[in-house]
Amino acid sequence: MKLIISSLSGQPIYRQIEDQIRSAILTGDLKAGEGLPSLRHLSQELRVSVLTVTRAYTELAQEGLVENIQGKGTFVADSGDQVMRQHLEDRVQSLLGEAVDTARRAGMDPDRIRGLLDILLGGKGSAPASEEGKE
Repeated sequence: MKLIISSLSGQPIYRQIEDQIRSAILTGDLKAGEGLPSLRHLSQELRVSVLTVTRAYTELAQEGLVENIQGKGTFVADSGDQVMRQHLEDRVQSLLGEAVDTARRAGMDPDRIRGLLDILLGGKGSAPASEEGKE
């Protein structure tokens, strides 16, 4: 696993580490039971403080994505990919809820909202004829 850290991103380094490990778990690049680099090794490789890597690993452990085993290291939790997928599904549901609320405030009916969602999903359906051409 190769992590890339940017001092220009505006995002804290520990968060960059977290995000990249999360992504690796979700995509399957890191599998359940697989070990993460040791705190010292990763901090040396990235040229950051051990405390920075510790914070990233601690946050991931609190989310249930990894587990720390005393004297052995940090490993991807057996349920890490499931936890991550559930987290993403919850986020999508929240964003869709916000979008539906916005659409309702704009006066759109449920059929129009479904039509727009079909378009975004690449479905064959299109927006209802009464609404097409409106911008």
